[in-house]
Order: sequence, then structure tokens, then C-alpha cells
Amino acid sequence: MNVRLTLLAVSAALLAACATGPQPLQGSFTAITPRDATATDSTGAPVRWGGRIVSVEPQQNRTCFEMISTHLSDSGRPYWGSDDTGGRFLACRSGFYDPEVFEKNREVTFVGRVAGYENRRIGQYDYRFPRVEADVVYLWPERETVDAMAYPAPWPWWGWW
Repeated sequence: MNVRLTLLAVSAALLAACATGPQPLQGSFTAITPRDATATDSTGAPVRWGGRIVSVEPQQNRTCFEMISTHLSDSGRPYWGSDDTGGRFLACRSGFYDPEVFEKNREVTFVGRVAGYENRRIGQYDYRFPRVEADVVYLWPERETVDAMAYPAPWPWWGWW
């Protein structure tokens, strides 16, 4: 009986480990999007934001990422279930992050605090970006595309006979 209970506890722990995100992305954060942060002054708010890279700008002592945000899954990975984005944001972290590794359209999640705002142009449009001073920069592995083929059931009216 104790063996079964132990196996059940171990199985539950393994399943719980699979359900959580990577350790650096865990914690409690303010539930606001970059668009919300732009509408109200959210300077100092702890956030976990993610999305796709628009551009990477290595500077002298840090690297800044321009991102288009989206919803995050429970694990913290960007979720692209719709075209509804949360706006754009900038995330900066000390050190050098290679633009050839952190290339356009790669998925990244950041953990940090809203450190202020920066006005930039997107085409001819003036855009106000919230800027995150990132403590964590988490580059997700590229997703593999799998073509799934569904074969029809072997009914008498379907097939070669």
C-alpha cells in the first residue's frame, strides 16, 4: 500500500513540474499589458512580458530589445492564438545579446520592472514605449512545425475497393 502511495505522490510531483514554467520566469507580477502600462503610469511595477522580437539594439553597456507583446501561457511562453497583441515595449538588460541569436521573430520572455517610457517612431507614427529593466531574458527554443495528416476511417464506401 505504501508503494502505491509513494508512486502516486511521485507522479503528482512530476506532473506539477511539467505544468510550471522555467524557474527564472516564476514569481508574482502586476497583471498589466504594455498597452495598459502606457495608458497609466506604471513605473516600478514588476512585470513578466513576452512576445516576438522586432529589433535588437546592442549598446555600449547593455542590449535593448524592441518587442511586440502577446499573451503568455501558464509557463510564460508567448501564446499566438490570435492577432490581439498587448502593444509594443522595450526591454533592456546589461551585457551583450547577439542579434544573430536573438533574431527577428524569435520568442522571448522578460522579467523585470517598468523603468519608464520612451517615444519612438514606427514608420510615421509616434509611439510611446514602456521600457522594462529586465532581470531575466528568456529565449524560447524555436517551435517546430509538424504537418498532421488525418486519414479517413476505413468505411466500405471509402478507399480503393
